[in-house]
Amino acid sequence: MNQAQVFRDIHGNTIDPIEHTRNILAKNPLVNIHIGTDSQSIAKQTRYITVIAYRFGNRGVHYILKKNGVPQIKDLWTRLWKETEMSIDVAEWIKKTLDVKAEIDMDYNEDESFKSNKLVNATRGWANSLGYKVNIKPHGQIATRAADYHCK
Repeated sequence: MNQAQVFRDIHGNTIDPIEHTRNILAKNPLVNIHIGTDSQSIAKQTRYITVIAYRFGNRGVHYILKKNGVPQIKDLWTRLWKETEMSIDVAEWIKKTLDVKAEIDMDYNEDESFKSNKLVNATRGWANSLGYKVNIKPHGQIATRAADYHCK
């Protein structure tokens, strides 16, 4: 497993995301997979949390996550763009390894009164061009809600 792709469950146990996803799909072939990243700048660091969430229809969601920190990114555009890069990197890795296409959840808002709105067209266009369905606020945010929870 690539060290940059070390995921953990909510108890802190190391999880191989490819094997984990393969096992979930074997038991639940209709599961919907969502990938999303959120970030938070705290002190002199920007913390990124990427989540792979598995939605089992009406029966709940299970997720695994990856945390990493970088020196604080003060520019909002740069920090938020990195969220999209990280989500797409994981989605592409899963797609190429398992031939499974996830949905990308983006923590940006379609409402123009929010600063993150400036990234919506560019990031959604990029993900759509790769064949991904994109969920943006206020619509189905599964992975980014979990990432937001662990960012704080």
